Amino acid sequence: MIDPVIFSFEIGAFTFALRWYGVLVMFGVLVGAMVAAKQIEWRGGDPDVLWDAMMWLLPAGVIGARLWYVGNSIAGGNDYYLQQPLQILNIPQGGLHFFGGLLAGAATLYVYLKNKKLDFWLFLDSIAPAALLGQALARPANYINQELYGPPTSLPWGIKIDGGHRLAQFADLQVYPVATTRFHPTFAYEMLWNLIGFGVIMLILYKMGGNKKPGLAFVLWLVVAGAGRTIVEFFRPDQPVVAAGWLTTSMLVSFLMAIAGLILLLGKAGKLRAAGKIFPSNYQVRE
Repeated sequence: MIDPVIFSFEIGAFTFALRWYGVLVMFGVLVGAMVAAKQIEWRGGDPDVLWDAMMWLLPAGVIGARLWYVGNSIAGGNDYYLQQPLQILNIPQGGLHFFGGLLAGAATLYVYLKNKKLDFWLFLDSIAPAALLGQALARPANYINQELYGPPTSLPWGIKIDGGHRLAQFADLQVYPVATTRFHPTFAYEMLWNLIGFGVIMLILYKMGGNKKPGLAFVLWLVVAGAGRTIVEFFRPDQPVVAAGWLTTSMLVSFLMAIAGLILLLGKAGKLRAAGKIFPSNYQVRE
């Protein structure tokens, strides 16, 4: 397996390490931002605004992603962060959750654009599909960290997980030998779904040419991202269960995202007038 740490060095009593996880996440963010900037320009907006906003969006996203991860863990009955609250700050040894980063980033962007008197829908539509691509490009980090895998499988694309990275239910190496046991690469399922979803959304948008309907890209993202994550959650035995013995927080949120997207899509199509009223008729672009 690939070493999660690219290199490390010590300064006094402190050790600093550059990890593949951080590198690949930032790579996903950078590529996603580049695609979003092109989308902003295509819609008639100023892409430089996004790059200026990134200095606020990045820290807000990290904080939101960490807090969601911690809250999700506590909601699932794990009191680790309640017993060790300082570990909330120990991001390298903890985890991040995409939904939290997304929510905090969106809220920060809304405030930033409102202060600049810029169209939130234009930026939301531009960033939403790019988020699928950025998330997909960061997913190989989960393979390097040997995390976000599913239950054992005999499928040919199953992956090996070392004994030290096993979930508790698969830690018995007599029952699940390292040499012969393979697991569902759940992170890869989501990565492929996101790549396909990104391609489909972009194809739909460019097939429409100049007909840039406000809210359409965001609504399509809600459906694609929500439906995909709902399915993937069935392959995630590492997620805290909050109800019914199988329902996780991420599954519930993802399902509601997909349903909301379908309702709003009907609104865009004129089938549900109430849902369609939340969308402006045109983007507000500064001359």
